Amino acid sequence: MKQYVPHPIDLTKIRIDKSLAKDIERIAQDIHDTWAKQRALQGWQYGERYDSVLKKHPCMMEYEDLPESEKDMDRATVEQTIRMLLWLGYSIEKRG
Repeated sequence: MKQYVPHPIDLTKIRIDKSLAKDIERIAQDIHDTWAKQRALQGWQYGERYDSVLKKHPCMMEYEDLPESEKDMDRATVEQTIRMLLWLGYSIEKRG
């Protein structure tokens, strides 16, 4: 099998409006909750250490209780997605 070398599009020059900061945090929380719900449905529970056999994961907890490094990964996913949408030509408009 050929070694996989990721080549994400460089979106570092795409700027996200600072007014989205609160929404980015809420979306990051929802991403975590969606991930945790799916894991829970598969039988995963909280465990101090990751164990795929016993289905234990240290991030099976409320978003607010996650280490900042874990929250940063969720935020990065949101920001990358928003940047990609902007790069593709979409605009983001908040209604209401």
